[in-house]
Amino acid sequence: MGMKADEQVLLRAEKWLAGDFDEATKRQVKHLIDNNQKELTESFYRDLEFGTGGLRGIMGVGTNRMNVYTVGMATQGLANYLAKTFAGEEIKVAVSHDCRNHSREFAERVADIFASNGFRVFLFDSLRPTPELSFAIRELGCKSGVMVTASHNPREYNGYKAYWTDGSQVVAPHDRNIIAEVAAITDIDRIKSGLHPENITILDEAFDRVYLQRIKSLSLSPEAVAANRDMKIVYTPIHGCGYRLVPQALREFGFTDVSTVAEQMVIDGNFPTVESPNPEERTTMRMAIEQGMRERADIVLATDPDADRIGIAVPDEEGNYVLLNGNQTCVLLTYYICRRWSETGRLDGHQFVVKTIVTSEMVAEVARSFGVKVFDCLTGFKYIAGIIRRQEPLGEKYIGGGEESFGYLPEDFVRDKDGVSSCALAAEAAAWAKSIGTTLYQLIKELYVKYGFYKEGLVSIVRKGQEGQEEIHRMMVDWRTAPPKVIAGSSVAVIRDYLTGESRDLTTGKVTPIDMEKSDVLQFITADRSMVSVRPSGTEPKIKYYFSVREPLDAIDRYDAVGSELDAKLERIKKDLRLE
Repeated sequence: MGMKADEQVLLRAEKWLAGDFDEATKRQVKHLIDNNQKELTESFYRDLEFGTGGLRGIMGVGTNRMNVYTVGMATQGLANYLAKTFAGEEIKVAVSHDCRNHSREFAERVADIFASNGFRVFLFDSLRPTPELSFAIRELGCKSGVMVTASHNPREYNGYKAYWTDGSQVVAPHDRNIIAEVAAITDIDRIKSGLHPENITILDEAFDRVYLQRIKSLSLSPEAVAANRDMKIVYTPIHGCGYRLVPQALREFGFTDVSTVAEQMVIDGNFPTVESPNPEERTTMRMAIEQGMRERADIVLATDPDADRIGIAVPDEEGNYVLLNGNQTCVLLTYYICRRWSETGRLDGHQFVVKTIVTSEMVAEVARSFGVKVFDCLTGFKYIAGIIRRQEPLGEKYIGGGEESFGYLPEDFVRDKDGVSSCALAAEAAAWAKSIGTTLYQLIKELYVKYGFYKEGLVSIVRKGQEGQEEIHRMMVDWRTAPPKVIAGSSVAVIRDYLTGESRDLTTGKVTPIDMEKSDVLQFITADRSMVSVRPSGTEPKIKYYFSVREPLDAIDRYDAVGSELDAKLERIKKDLRLE
């Protein structure tokens, strides 16, 4: 018989007591052994998994936690893979970090290990946005890069995103190969550190200016900005990386009246003014919206801690601020870009946009109406970057794309979602709308009349720890073995299973292959074009259910009535799937 689970956990913990770990770490491990079996188990029952995008986990001691040792082992594994892949070449890497607790410490640890492996390292002098790290990789000719961030996760988390030569997060086959190299680092003694500090170059404000100049080149309506330069903008970085660059980017575009939420301009990994640093949630946006109401702002903007996601709130006809969801942001920015490219004579049939499979189909309807190609991809910006990489040699130009989870990228010189450029472009779109006698809120209604009223919903079910992981897996198995036949009164017509790579038409029995990398996602599409997508989150202990419903909207004055019908339909879908 093998050892019991708790015996294995104890054995793993005792290795940390005996190994070459610092004394503070050993004291914490000893405390867990003596006082907290549950936390000891969660900290040591497995190695923190280096997934396809890198690491993400709760900070603390142990093999399943984010700390200088797990970060060090991951970095040495990545360094070993880079050395093998680019043997004989100069290897340059860029390193950045966000505002979270220990982020600077982890980033300096990463830079030290890369430098000790003989690489040339570009380390930012302090926190910088994820998109700027992606930009730096491309601009400086790096082979790889690391961003220390847990994005919009709760304060106890930190993480580590690994990037490849094109500034995109690593994709197949490199992701799996790096995972294998990281798994081979079974001992902290294999980590090279403390060598060649001269290999580290510090990046400062001079590099910010290069990035901001490229963002300025995205401006599509300088005349509208000039006419409305004193338009009132409120912005919050939610204690994170956007605090310096977003206001600067807005000024570069020509806006003169940008006010910030003072309490949230304070860099703090504890995020003291919010429950969760996620601009998707209205409670997180509360202080910015209240300031917007006081100042009668035309637009309220926010970015998450690593400034790759964007939150937007705009006033309705009564002056109440409506928080746009990620799909609406994606639709508005895509429409604005396509329309301005069209009006300035830049569309020639070689432009394309990209959206993820769980993002509103309305984005595709908008782009196609301008003759712009549309590509679908799996959830995650590395897949959007992959399509840009694939289409570039064909002479095709990416002009925008995004996902429902508040991420948008309006440029191709960054290969991850960019909250800095998206804020600047959203403000410009508001100025442009003002110059043609409308607002962003009225514009979204007009687009619903033109393209159909789409509404989306999301339910996330959290299941933490080892048991939670197993339960989420069981849920996916159950949906595959017993899929729903009818949803909200409409029969399920198509089932797409991205794990088997097959789309099955239930009316004809026809099976067609899905031309995408395999992923644990299911989609149920009903006869009336409603859609339900189910997928485990790749970064959080959650299973996510995405819903999309659509009805025609024949006139703006029917907006509230049809909106209520769609809300009722979304609730019925949740009830039918027993998610209430």
